[in-house]
Amino acid sequence: MRISRYIIGAFFLLISCTGNTIYKKPKNLIPKDTMIALLTDMHIASTSRLIKNKQKQKDVNYMFVLYEKYKIDSVRFHNSNIYYTSKIDEYGDLLKEIKRNLEAKGAVVQKIINERDSIKKDKIEPVLSKETDSLGIMEFEIEENE
Repeated sequence: MRISRYIIGAFFLLISCTGNTIYKKPKNLIPKDTMIALLTDMHIASTSRLIKNKQKQKDVNYMFVLYEKYKIDSVRFHNSNIYYTSKIDEYGDLLKEIKRNLEAKGAVVQKIINERDSIKKDKIEPVLSKETDSLGIMEFEIEENE
């Protein structure tokens, strides 16, 4: 009799411990495609805080610029984000899409960096001239072609 009580108690405990809380859809929910673009830009903005901008400023918060760009406020974003995060499977798909967007943008940036590096490399192509000193040890000097 006692064992069956423990089994029934454990069963009800397991059933009651599910954390599947799905919030009500907000009235002004940000559409999924806009949310993906917004979160992609937010990831870029948050990492850009580590880099100096054109005015040589570092640690600048760009979130207000994103809110203006997408014509939303922080409360609307917060409510929409809570709603989307309450749906774990859909939010996982949303994050995968954001990751793809970031990788695509990263590939474009890397291509631009590689092109700039190749232009610099073509402009300044070092030429090595070999000379020996009095002891017969070879010395190398780098000359730049212009």
